[in-house]
Amino acid sequence: MAFAIRRPSTAFSEDPSDRAQKRIRDEGHLAFIRRLPSVLSGVYGCEACHIRYGDPVFRKKHTGKAQKPDDAWTVPLSPDEHWAQHDTNEREWWLSHRIDPLALAQALYAVTGDTDAAVRIIVQARTTLGLSATVRTAGE
Repeated sequence: MAFAIRRPSTAFSEDPSDRAQKRIRDEGHLAFIRRLPSVLSGVYGCEACHIRYGDPVFRKKHTGKAQKPDDAWTVPLSPDEHWAQHDTNEREWWLSHRIDPLALAQALYAVTGDTDAAVRIIVQARTTLGLSATVRTAGE
């Protein structure tokens, strides 16, 4: 006798959560990210840039333009860098800068509140990219 195995439509989805899941907000973490230097230019005066694309390795779901991801998935970028990141294919933009923003966001979230540790993470990321380890104020 033949039988059918019923599977939900999401059984083999790479997205680890359903669309009804509410995003996790963390205003304290966003304020912390805004106090850090940009991972690209090293300037201060940053915005908390949410990473929208998904990645099953990080159990990070994709969010569209009408949604924001959890606040843990943020990195510091200057306002111009932030707009450039959202102005194109986000994953390709990050690849062109040789940065894994999800790994960076995860590392920064793990040290929320510890500015010295976060700056060390950003300096290490910049050094790995061959960028100056120097961080500077906006306008310098």
